Amino acid sequence: MTNLVAVRERQKREFESREGFSLTVTPFFVDAVARALKEFPLLNSSVEGDNIILHRDINLGVAVALESGLIVPVVRNADRKNVFGLAKEIHELSVRARTKKLSPEDVQGGTFTITNPGIFGNLYGTPIINQPQVAILGIGAIKKRPVVINDAIAIRSMVYISMSYDHRIIDGMLGSKFLQRVALLLENIQG
Repeated sequence: MTNLVAVRERQKREFESREGFSLTVTPFFVDAVARALKEFPLLNSSVEGDNIILHRDINLGVAVALESGLIVPVVRNADRKNVFGLAKEIHELSVRARTKKLSPEDVQGGTFTITNPGIFGNLYGTPIINQPQVAILGIGAIKKRPVVINDAIAIRSMVYISMSYDHRIIDGMLGSKFLQRVALLLENIQG
């Protein structure tokens, strides 16, 4: 996450000045997940009875913490938006969630969910699938840690990402390849 943290750091002042709110890491994760789902469409499906429904649209539920618990508004067509467009929509949905102004449509139709226990300082969590979806991704806290790079110890920003998935549809190999792709997209963010 060292590169992602640096990209966000370079862009956050101008973004906040222009938009009026902070640029968080969440839209970068949403962007990476949306891009990976295009490559792994089975993870963008749902189970209805005995049927597997493959969704064309990538509608990502993004968990928002409220005093009373979590609510999951949906960013529709997330794959058609850039990071800044995602940031705006996530912010707007979060504000509406915290002011109790979400409509029923705002929390329906998600095809994959992202939750972030890291905002509470947790390194990782085990998220529960938001059925009928078949998978959910959890983001841990981004922390600096010592890592070995070319036989030398270096300090890097690191994160644990976790995913729970419905084993009737997604096996460990597919789930692992998807997580690996998300990680690669996050590690190679440009900007």
